[in-house]
Amino acid sequence: MVSGGMACVKYLLFLFNLIFAITGIVFISVGGVILVVYSGYSNFVDSWFFAAPILMIIVGIIVFLVSFFGCCGAVKENHCMIITFSVLLLLIFALELGAGITGYMMRGEVANMIENRLNGTLRQYEINSDIRRSWDIMQHDLQCCGMNSPSDWPQIGFRDNTVPDSCCKEIPAQSRCDSNSIQVYGDGCMIKLQSAIENNAMILGGVGIGIALIQVSFNSTYLIILLKLY
Repeated sequence: MVSGGMACVKYLLFLFNLIFAITGIVFISVGGVILVVYSGYSNFVDSWFFAAPILMIIVGIIVFLVSFFGCCGAVKENHCMIITFSVLLLLIFALELGAGITGYMMRGEVANMIENRLNGTLRQYEINSDIRRSWDIMQHDLQCCGMNSPSDWPQIGFRDNTVPDSCCKEIPAQSRCDSNSIQVYGDGCMIKLQSAIENNAMILGGVGIGIALIQVSFNSTYLIILLKLY
């Protein structure tokens, strides 16, 4: 009976480990993608904003490794290793929940942070090449111009209605991007960048909390089965 029960546990554990390994890959992928997105706008976000995606990547790696540990326990039919695997999953649940909550908490800090950062870096556009490159990338990618509108650029020294070239969809030959041109992006960058970061924070929070709840549900089911067999 115990032998048959252990075989059943083995197959269930392999299934659970497959699911956990997939969730680990999801964590690593989502954290990595969002980290890459943030890195492109590093001049516009505070350094602590990178904590949540980094934590998600770390948790994903741990989940993947723990899944391998669980497989070893199932193959060897080692009761102690399987129990250790379950305890580790509970600890991972806490980390995943923490990453998810951190992602949601980030959303509340975005507006003030973006406003302060954009306002400060806007005035350094012409004197700091790194900031200029960040603004050009943001304006091109988000199809926006200035902090609130193209009219922000004349206030910092751009003359004759000119704005950075990255503000225009296309620039006529032998010319510069003009704020009155039909090619110029009319929306400001602050709202668009805020929306993009808040959406990423929501994804972090949703993935973290959602996967944590799924994993704790599977882990609880597995522990119940295990306790009935022993």
